[in-house]
Amino acid sequence: MSTGRRLTRLATCVRAPNAGPMTLDGTNTYVVRAPGSPRVVVVDPGPLDEGHLAEIERFGTVELILLTHGHHDHSDAVAQLAAKTGAVARAVDERWCIGGDPLRGGDVVAAAGAEIEVVATPGHTSDSVCFVLPGDAGPDQGAGSCPSILTGDTILGRGTTVIAHPDGSLSNYLSSIERLRRLGRLHVLPAHGPALPDLAAICEIYLAHRRDKLELVRSVISGRRADPGDVDLVQRVIAAAYTHAPEGVLPAARASVRAQLEYLALEG
Repeated sequence: MSTGRRLTRLATCVRAPNAGPMTLDGTNTYVVRAPGSPRVVVVDPGPLDEGHLAEIERFGTVELILLTHGHHDHSDAVAQLAAKTGAVARAVDERWCIGGDPLRGGDVVAAAGAEIEVVATPGHTSDSVCFVLPGDAGPDQGAGSCPSILTGDTILGRGTTVIAHPDGSLSNYLSSIERLRRLGRLHVLPAHGPALPDLAAICEIYLAHRRDKLELVRSVISGRRADPGDVDLVQRVIAAAYTHAPEGVLPAARASVRAQLEYLALEG
């Protein structure tokens, strides 16, 4: 469990003690509040860990819990934190909502003295969203500073994200990254890995990476039908495209390959 580290005017990062192949250094929980506010918004409370929750609560009265998506390394602590604090919990998937309505793209949430804009970004999962903090400034808070965006697993601080097929969709993901790219320069606060200085720039890198991967998959299937259910084909693509992947991330690699094959099948 890490102590909180203030990254921007509005956002403090508390890293959960769940480092691993899929979580990098651990899940970044964000505590959002305006300076001087006694109340806080908690984004992605993370795994169920008492020390982690205690550190989150140290920053103020939890008014609202928001989820970028429902994967367990982000959501396992939602029910307990809501029960302890009486906070409302909101997510796209109503199964994670406690005392509040499901989130929708375009929603504007006001809490803890801050304004939070919801951007629908399906792809990693069907329920993925990002949160823009238009009133934020960071990290230097000077004249060249910019607002921030909490990207969940849609954009990571290191590497690229898995497309969690069949719930996740590469077609949706590419559309979401393009949507984020059009938002311009925002300070990126991801759910795993370090913060990044420029949303638009990292989106360009992500789009180029996905295009390169798709070209590699096209070359591997070499005229065969792109069938995400073809186990042999999936293994052939993994052997060509994920040669250095550790054993622990191979299930995620298989999910991403199936998403790529589904994309190519729909493309025709």
